[in-house]
Amino acid sequence: MTASEGVANPFLSVRKLNKLFGAFHALKDIDLDVARGEFVCFLGPSGCGKTTLLRAIAGLDPQNSGQITIGGRDVSNAPPSERDFGIVFQSYALFPNLTVAKNVGYGLVNRGRPRAEIAARVAELLALVGLPEQGEKFPGQLSGGQQQRVALARALATSPGLLLLDEPLSALDAKVRVRLRDQIRALQQQLGVTTIMVTHDQEEALAMADRIVVMNHGVIEQIGSPAEIYGAPKTPFVADFVGHMTFLDAVVAGPGRVRVGALEFLVAGDAGHPAGSSVRLAMRPETVRTRSIRDDEPNRFEARIGELAFLGSFCRATLEPTGSAGCRITAEFSANAIRDLAIAEGQVRAVSFPPESLRVFAGFPS
Repeated sequence: MTASEGVANPFLSVRKLNKLFGAFHALKDIDLDVARGEFVCFLGPSGCGKTTLLRAIAGLDPQNSGQITIGGRDVSNAPPSERDFGIVFQSYALFPNLTVAKNVGYGLVNRGRPRAEIAARVAELLALVGLPEQGEKFPGQLSGGQQQRVALARALATSPGLLLLDEPLSALDAKVRVRLRDQIRALQQQLGVTTIMVTHDQEEALAMADRIVVMNHGVIEQIGSPAEIYGAPKTPFVADFVGHMTFLDAVVAGPGRVRVGALEFLVAGDAGHPAGSSVRLAMRPETVRTRSIRDDEPNRFEARIGELAFLGSFCRATLEPTGSAGCRITAEFSANAIRDLAIAEGQVRAVSFPPESLRVFAGFPS
């Protein structure tokens, strides 16, 4: 995908961005467009460059080369104060000696806005983030989730064109994190503010983003909607990093066909790999079918059910295809399927994987 694919008149444009820390090349020729009002997540493992890219956009860690345009204005060499953004950090970064109201209004005070205007804006934002009665408290009197909402209100106080979120939920416990991510997404949609969020949590990215930018070793591996990133990964890294995936050594048997040991699979597309070439076949565990499997169904095979791991709404198991020694495929069965079909460890059952659910790659993530 090109940087501008699907983005007309982008609000944010990044071109050929490079960042070095000594001899370490942290960002390599990054190209990216973000539409006005879009919610984009930078997703990737620690050290992939996602926070470095966010900080470069903010001007907090300027790039060595490349161009950054915000709202049609080249800000490549502009200081942070001239880049029209609000930012929320993982650590909240609230002033502990100021009340919640004064924290939220801090940027407006610095801009010399009238006292009445500041008070009205602070009240409006505290109501917007669900903390209308907390203005006179100090940050230490609030929970982590409440403090993060105060930080969000403060970032929005000056009505920035761009909202930057640097792993804002990672310091919170699981339930608070889920609740707050829903609130942030709803608030972003209500305000229509262009938003970029850094996260290493794939579930957050899939749940919140309009588009996801998957990064690895300082480069962009893929840009796409959550459905595209999850269902049609373009590289082995994306397939392996987002969700669970089984990779099997395979050989291309012909157009749309690959062979794994004694098994032959139909695939929706083999990306033009020539017959006889070695590839990796990738399959999502939840795409397994085990209900009413016809004898002539594509990709049908018999498999022994390995140990079932109970994970709440589903169970994860290892399938061992009969007649293909050493082959192991991870599968997930819903709680309903486990109950209705009486699936149990040690059974031999017919299963299948739809051809459109299988991906073929030349390489394998290191």
